[in-house]
Amino acid sequence: MDIPSLCTAFQLRFGRANTFVARAPGRVNLIGEHTDYNNGFVLPIAIDRDVALVGAQRDDRIVRVYSTDFAECIEFSLDAVEHDLQHGWSNYLRGVADILQKAGYRLQGFDAVMQGDVPIASGLSSSAATEMATVMAFVASTHGSATSLRLDGVRAAQLAQRAENQFVGVNCGIMDQFISSLGTARHALLIDCRSLDYQMVPMPNGATVLVVDTTAPRTLAGSAYNQRRSECEQGARVLGAPSLRDVSVEEFEQRKGELPALIARRCAHVVYEDQRVLDAVDALRRNDMSAFGELMYQSHASLRDLYEVSSPELDTVVDIVRGQPGVLGARMTGAGFGGCAIALVRDEYTRAVRERVESEYPRRTGRTPKVYSCVASQGASWSTTSSIG
Repeated sequence: MDIPSLCTAFQLRFGRANTFVARAPGRVNLIGEHTDYNNGFVLPIAIDRDVALVGAQRDDRIVRVYSTDFAECIEFSLDAVEHDLQHGWSNYLRGVADILQKAGYRLQGFDAVMQGDVPIASGLSSSAATEMATVMAFVASTHGSATSLRLDGVRAAQLAQRAENQFVGVNCGIMDQFISSLGTARHALLIDCRSLDYQMVPMPNGATVLVVDTTAPRTLAGSAYNQRRSECEQGARVLGAPSLRDVSVEEFEQRKGELPALIARRCAHVVYEDQRVLDAVDALRRNDMSAFGELMYQSHASLRDLYEVSSPELDTVVDIVRGQPGVLGARMTGAGFGGCAIALVRDEYTRAVRERVESEYPRRTGRTPKVYSCVASQGASWSTTSSIG
């Protein structure tokens, strides 16, 4: 992200110097898919791609934001926050303003230029990055005032999630906002989606997360998500558990015959995926990359065969990289039916694996992938200077 250029853009558009920089990262989930809404475990990283707001406080309650990505400027009053049907991207900012005020926080208006290098609609959570960057902008714009906004990382993530759930209207879990808020450089974050307890888990040295956007449309993702959620709830009811998080692998194996075959497959994925997350954390702490990689492959197979949320394009990416020198493991990531697959690759092999995907994937699918090299990075932050250290 070229922050100095954004500072110049702010000066040109608003005729004054910026006083703050707020930013928040996108994310990749290493393992633990469709476990969040079952109160289970996830293991994401914040990636080195951000949404940034370069701005300055106003002396009124007007918010003006120019998006360089959309080449559009929006304006709204904090006294009357309403949905914008014409500029959909702005509803993530408006939602944060609305929810913060409903939670009792006094906000101050600001002008800002916004830009992101988190790819939009690719499963890397540009929406959560936008929400968390907006939270940081409101913190920065009230800094030093009598109504200075003070939020810890967990509370900030909860309010940003509430903005997406209640204002934007997307029933997402807590993971995306949580990792964008609390991510740490060179670490993954083990999140207990029930208690919101979390632990930093060191990432291996010398390994890169290669993210492959399949560029395939995700036409079934929304309806399938709701259906899978309902199927999991049905399974938990039959097993007499508050959620599938409360069903151990041993109990599931003993009682899976009580479930309809389809529901049993869905529940099997979730129960075993929760265990895979815990096993993956143990592997990382032992620096056993072979074990971690095998768990990634197992997760993909489970999502493909039991949860049935993969796609031919996602399967193709995993098939291309499997067995390539330096590839430790690979899997689809995100809700599925398109979006991204990831591979954990030793640094010295990253270029060769990337080139292999870029040449082989179009031949097999007729689509051109977008490939990103990512490392575990710092969560949301703000600064009163023109850069963030």
